[in-house]
Amino acid sequence: MGEPILVSACLFGLCTRYDGASKEDPTILSLISEARFIPVCPEQLGGLPTPRPPAEIVGGDGLAVLEGQARVINQEGEDVTKAFLKGAEEALRLAKLFGVRRAILKSRSPSCGLTPKLGVAAARLLAAGIKVEEWG
Repeated sequence: MGEPILVSACLFGLCTRYDGASKEDPTILSLISEARFIPVCPEQLGGLPTPRPPAEIVGGDGLAVLEGQARVINQEGEDVTKAFLKGAEEALRLAKLFGVRRAILKSRSPSCGLTPKLGVAAARLLAAGIKVEEWG
């Protein structure tokens, strides 16, 4: 089996997104035999339920959240920053346990995205030297 790669669980078809849906990607599924994929949902690892209110980073990006300069607020006005930080740390812990050097994460996510804002988990993985690619 190939190298271990951390992948957003929703891309495998797991219903881990905030709305309880998945973003199954046939290309990712077709690559399963070529790599050792480790599915991860930082928001669930941080203790948030599924489904959950959508959230966004306010006052910066994921790096600013890691530095304590921005917050993650859900649609109901609740500060969920602690859960996002915990999820990012747990995702990094999994990456270290499996010797991951590369991650494929869901785009447009306050946890996993690189654009339009760098997500919290993506920022944490990048800071640890893990190559992060955005998908979907």
